[in-house]
Amino acid sequence: MGIAMQQVSARFQVIFASLVGTTIEFFDFYIYATAAVSVFPLLFFPKGEGNAALLASMATFGVAFVARPVGSMIFGHFGDRIGRKVTLVASLLLMGLATFIIGLLPSYQQVGLFAPALLTLMRFCQGLGLGGEWSGAALLATENADQSHRARAAMWPQLGAPFGFILANGLFLILTSFFGFDSTKASPDDPFYVWGWRIPFLVSMVLVIFGLYVRMRLYETPVFARAVERGERVKSPLLHVFSNNFREIVLGTCVMVATYGIFYTMTTWVLSYAIGNPQLGGLGIGYRSFLPLQLGAVLFFAAFIPVSGVLADRFGRRAVLLAATALIIFFGFTFGTFLSQSLMGAGPNANLLLMFAFLSLGMALMGLTFGPMSAILPELFPTHTRYTGSGIAYNFASILGAALTPFVATWLSHEYGVGSVGNYLSGLGVLTFVALLFVKETRNTDLETMQANNR
Repeated sequence: MGIAMQQVSARFQVIFASLVGTTIEFFDFYIYATAAVSVFPLLFFPKGEGNAALLASMATFGVAFVARPVGSMIFGHFGDRIGRKVTLVASLLLMGLATFIIGLLPSYQQVGLFAPALLTLMRFCQGLGLGGEWSGAALLATENADQSHRARAAMWPQLGAPFGFILANGLFLILTSFFGFDSTKASPDDPFYVWGWRIPFLVSMVLVIFGLYVRMRLYETPVFARAVERGERVKSPLLHVFSNNFREIVLGTCVMVATYGIFYTMTTWVLSYAIGNPQLGGLGIGYRSFLPLQLGAVLFFAAFIPVSGVLADRFGRRAVLLAATALIIFFGFTFGTFLSQSLMGAGPNANLLLMFAFLSLGMALMGLTFGPMSAILPELFPTHTRYTGSGIAYNFASILGAALTPFVATWLSHEYGVGSVGNYLSGLGVLTFVALLFVKETRNTDLETMQANNR
């Protein structure tokens, strides 16, 4: 009984550590995204007029997606050479410090161009930290799990994405309501602009300290520890994985693209479309009316992650992802009807219930496709390059599916209508579907031998 209880306690500690860490990392990442729309254009890019300031602010948001593959290479090297635990601690600390410093930055009015330069640098550091976080958290879960329950164990760090989104946007909603903040009328001396926006960034350090405490109490994963005992570490994991697993990197990247595409379509782009001026093709829904809909829909994202984990263990990663991707492709074809002003309405006449249904359906599909990713991507690579390989595939996909999607979708919607945005999402889905046809089923893969183990 004592040994059994110790095993349960150790497993719970691993689950908690992977979930808490990714929640904090994604919280830090999302509070920047929210501030980039509502705060930074005025405080850090006031020389730009209207859309120019917003585009400059969003450009700093995109810097993180360039940094994430770099972070996966840097942290992947140490994760495969030194260990998963110490690397996860370092990635969380980097992300936390960068986020905390953003909360202390002076504005453009105070120090001029030095302000946006520092903001961009800290955003780059956020991207580096998140680039090293995901694969480490996924490996922490998968390399501690029993083979038959690996997808269910691996889904826990995936829950950090919806939890972090809810915490970040929920906190901003509370703060804007408390300060009575109206972005259309506020000036630089508004209390929310002066100091209120800084609260989420500064509070994040408390969460980081808690996350560090949890992770410092962990032991190294048994799979990595045994690989070290066998002398399987390589001098340069990056060179080794590109030389020996280039096919897996390409396939893993393409497998993840549709997941990124649907998430940033359902969060970043749809926000701009929903609150946009109806005369310019938007729906004219108020920001405070739309954000609760988005927060409610993210609950479907969180709910379907464990569902997909169970299904992936029962039917296999490939089968579940093929089905989820096919649904995403079909969902993309419904945009022209679902989001048209003739059906959805606009301004005060907008059908908020229909919008919530649309958001919830998209987020449910996001949960189905995102859940198995933390199992299938690590399972494509051997132990001595698993941190590097899975991280590179995951974060290369972020450039194709995340960094480009909001900009491409905005341009398509303006030039060709909202239906073209759905067609773009369907195109990403086709790319992922084809890649899945070439990926082997990994449910029965032994993480140490990389051979099928049909026990």
